[in-house]
Amino acid sequence: MRMMPSQSSKSTAIMATAGSSAPPSLLQQVAMAGGAAVITVTFIHPIDVVKTRIQISSEYSALGMGGSVKRIVKAEGVAALWNGVNAAWLRESSYTSLRLGLYEPCKILFGCTTKENTTFVKKFLAGSAAGALGSLAGNPFDVVKTRMMTAESSTRPSIVGTASELMKNQGIGGFYRGIDSNVARAMVLNGTKMACYDQMKGYTVQFTGLPKSSLIVQFLAAASAGFFMTCTVAPFDMVRTRLMNQPPDAKIYSNAIDCFHKIITQEGPLTLWRGFIPIWSRFAPTTTLQLVIFEQLRSFMGMKSL
Repeated sequence: MRMMPSQSSKSTAIMATAGSSAPPSLLQQVAMAGGAAVITVTFIHPIDVVKTRIQISSEYSALGMGGSVKRIVKAEGVAALWNGVNAAWLRESSYTSLRLGLYEPCKILFGCTTKENTTFVKKFLAGSAAGALGSLAGNPFDVVKTRMMTAESSTRPSIVGTASELMKNQGIGGFYRGIDSNVARAMVLNGTKMACYDQMKGYTVQFTGLPKSSLIVQFLAAASAGFFMTCTVAPFDMVRTRLMNQPPDAKIYSNAIDCFHKIITQEGPLTLWRGFIPIWSRFAPTTTLQLVIFEQLRSFMGMKSL
């Protein structure tokens, strides 16, 4: 007697056929993340320049965001708002491409294989791990970018000149100045960003009934993640900026913990959140554009939404 195929075997065959086309490789995922990041930073970089000036200077801090923009443009020209953008492109190509592109593989590594065993903590740990790896790769470009953004001159600093001066004065170690605070910042930033984005997408889908692939869902989730990122990352961002911008002949802070301690005791704990509005002004559009563009590229390559 001829046996009829069971329903489960039919389902298995359908699933195998549906998944027969190979998904994009890890390299393709990282490349998509890097492309989204480079496009985004090109438009957002002026906010980063203003934010950095406010963090390292009490004069810019007193002027606020609008006053700082006016002062920079008047004294150095509009182009000064894009100081260090070429270093930012290199940073995003290394740092952000890894922290975005490695998030999903890290989720699987931390056991997020089904909806039931996927928790917020696991999402945060996956984002943190991807952020740490990205930060190790991008730290040299981050140091160069920070120095170029803080250079107050009518002549735009060059990436080669800045890197050469850094190498001459501080050696290879100069490119890894602030690595401890930068890795800590990247872990908190990416952990908060990806976990909150992932979680808020779920809530938005439940509330609106829209699919995860909807631009509205992605936009709302990314905007929410940007706010929570600012709250958690601002202190680490302040410490990282101070450490990276130390003059080579006058070491003010010995490490990230010493920097935290001195800022809190000498300037007050709220100083850690100095520049909150510029940081949020940068994180909100940056996070939204990066994640939405990344999601659209994933969709184009045949991958499901995060």
